[in-house]
Amino acid sequence: MDIKLIKELREKTGAGMANCKEALIETNGDIEKAIEYLRKKGAATAAKRAEKVTKEGAVKIAVSNDKKSAAIIELNCETDFVSKGEKFQKLSEKISEICLKYKINDVDTLLKAKDENNLTVKDNIDDLIASVGEKVELRRVKFVEISDGFVSSYLHFGSKLGGLVVVRGQYTEEAYNLGKQISMQVVAMNPMSINRDGIPSEILEKEKEIYKTVAKGENKPEHIIEKIVENKLEKFYQENCLLEQEFINEENTTVGDLIKRFEKESGNKFEVTEIVRFQLGM
Repeated sequence: MDIKLIKELREKTGAGMANCKEALIETNGDIEKAIEYLRKKGAATAAKRAEKVTKEGAVKIAVSNDKKSAAIIELNCETDFVSKGEKFQKLSEKISEICLKYKINDVDTLLKAKDENNLTVKDNIDDLIASVGEKVELRRVKFVEISDGFVSSYLHFGSKLGGLVVVRGQYTEEAYNLGKQISMQVVAMNPMSINRDGIPSEILEKEKEIYKTVAKGENKPEHIIEKIVENKLEKFYQENCLLEQEFINEENTTVGDLIKRFEKESGNKFEVTEIVRFQLGM
């Protein structure tokens, strides 16, 4: 059986190579009859497409004109080829703007929201599916806002990573730019929380248990183990708390140090109240 014919059938139906080969053998190489054969067998149904893995896609961000609110969304598809296409990129941007406009914080509500043509987000996604022939799904969304501050954002080149930083304080161009730098920090270093208070107690207990187990396995004296655990926990905080992380653009300076310096020089308050990070597929 011609491998090119098998590949052509696979591209048209999404069925596996073995199923396509079987179908073509049964139909003497007739593509149209092979498609019908596969449909009857259930190997090329819409249900099959629904099981496809959507590991590619885009992360998009929309920020309000007054910088007091923002939305971030993740739209997924099956292949990198489709995700880079103009139709997919435009739709993902459009969805982020609809999310911002209606202040939506969950996928189901956003799927029902309508655009300027009175079509829902789901309608738009269905149209794209029909156009590109791939499963496309809205994976997650997040809307943030603050009345006494602003939202800074950073979208990494390629739209695979994005971050939002919500700041309580006076909006100035300098403050907004600092927020953007911290958004880049969030994207690059993936902090678990803003400060120590945000680390779940169960995670801390798990880390402590790991440190103790390792120390005991190395036959460390009992009176030293607690000190070892304490030191390693400090390192854990420095790596996972935004304010304690070393700033990516300045050695020996933490994000917290950077903020304190800004507040001292500007006389303005700068308090990070929320961070959001979307990484494609994570």
